[in-house]
Amino acid sequence: MGIDISFNGKVAEITIDVPPVNAITLANYAEIGEAFDAADSWQGINCVLFTGAGARAFCAGLDLKEFLAATVEEDPARARIVRRCFKSIRDCALPTIAAVNGPALGAGTVLASVCDIRLASETAKFGMPEINVGRCGGASHMGRHLPQGMLRKMFFTGEPIDAAEAYRFGFVQEVLAPEALMEAARTLAAKIAEKSPLGLRLGKQALNQIEFLPVDEGYQIEQQFSTILMKTEDAREATAAVVEKRKPVWKGR
Repeated sequence: MGIDISFNGKVAEITIDVPPVNAITLANYAEIGEAFDAADSWQGINCVLFTGAGARAFCAGLDLKEFLAATVEEDPARARIVRRCFKSIRDCALPTIAAVNGPALGAGTVLASVCDIRLASETAKFGMPEINVGRCGGASHMGRHLPQGMLRKMFFTGEPIDAAEAYRFGFVQEVLAPEALMEAARTLAAKIAEKSPLGLRLGKQALNQIEFLPVDEGYQIEQQFSTILMKTEDAREATAAVVEKRKPVWKGR
């Protein structure tokens, strides 16, 4: 139990497995971050699928028992570990998919938000209940996805939104029946993983760099990455495969 890693074809699955509701400790945060940092070194892996074990929760956020045992003096160091975890997921060299199989609360919502794509079960909920436990946090990440009024309502009330509402705001890209979630997420991950490994990595890097830039600056960076990619054998192979109506054979160079 803890953070499990498994491999399925060209897809790596990282699973939070901390019964009963996947409330995670600082050690779990560090382990999650290390897994996403290592993803690019896994041979033949082109996509990462992130989920929670069981059906009760994707992640219930911080383990409150550990929080209560900590001192105020320890908090800055603890906060750095959490921030580093979120950054590791967002900066992962590979495309990432969160399969949210149940409530994602507090840090659980942020863990999903820093993935590239989010699929959710109909039973999923997303919330920032930190105010209920004398804390605040997560709004910086969630503000990238939600309108300010909804963000502030969630922040000040601690009340979650359900999967359907998260879909309506564009935070979730697809809502599925609980029994269909993982199959759909694995199918999507496998589809992405079949693309050019170089294209995926350069594309991910470009998307991360342009996210907060003005359009003209962002497009200039995209063109720079495209020029780099066009010089590779894989780019020529991709074009030839389309012309010849066949599946490409990637060489990774």
